Amino acid sequence: MEFGEKLLDLRKKEGMSQEVLAEKLNTSRQAISKWENGQGFPETEKLLKIGNIFDVSIDYLLKNSVENKEDRKDGYYVSREVAEGFLINETKMAKNALIGISTIVFSYIPYLIFKDRFEIYVIIVSIMVAIGVGFLLKGIMLEDNYKTLKKEALIFDEKVLKDINEKYDNIKNKYNVLAGVGICLICSGLVVLFFLKKDLIIGIDTTGYQIICTFLISVGVCISGYFMSIIEAYRILIKNQDYINKASFKLMKKIKEKI
Repeated sequence: MEFGEKLLDLRKKEGMSQEVLAEKLNTSRQAISKWENGQGFPETEKLLKIGNIFDVSIDYLLKNSVENKEDRKDGYYVSREVAEGFLINETKMAKNALIGISTIVFSYIPYLIFKDRFEIYVIIVSIMVAIGVGFLLKGIMLEDNYKTLKKEALIFDEKVLKDINEKYDNIKNKYNVLAGVGICLICSGLVVLFFLKKDLIIGIDTTGYQIICTFLISVGVCISGYFMSIIEAYRILIKNQDYINKASFKLMKKIKEKI
């Protein structure tokens, strides 16, 4: 069965019109019609969205030899290309989300500097928070590209899984150490802020220390969050059975099913 036939079959099984599918993919009904008639082919981003909409693998859509998830009970097939795309996407998602969070945390610094000038700090803080929220939302939106990999049992070709394991073994120790450094920066900043709040440190420039602590916390969030996100992305792939057996995973799955 060719891609167009599969798309038509999946759409009809879901009782979805071409107009509705086109709206979900942010494209035209004519484009959907051409794809189904074998007169064109969607770009990679839209292929990922089609896979998520119909809950099938990209390999099923592209290869005649790969079975649909409904016919394959042991899990969701992940090719090398999909696995690598997932890791890249998770890295981009983490970068955007962490830039957003750090920008929001940094917005406290203009307040400390200009707290006696409301008209100045309110503008700067508002702009920084708006930018931070924008990056955060962009990061959240990127998660939709590979969300199926986070909610299904996964199966791999043996060679692909071996290569992913080797890459993980090469980075995990270094990344864990770097994530630990980030956590130490966060803790250092929070401890000093606590002492300042309780007036346990006197005779110093409080504002200056608050700025330094805010900077440490923001940098720590970026460092720890980035490297922990990459480690977690690898674990979702190679420790998939542990991941889907987590109580939090099962709880979220039940909630999504009820919704």
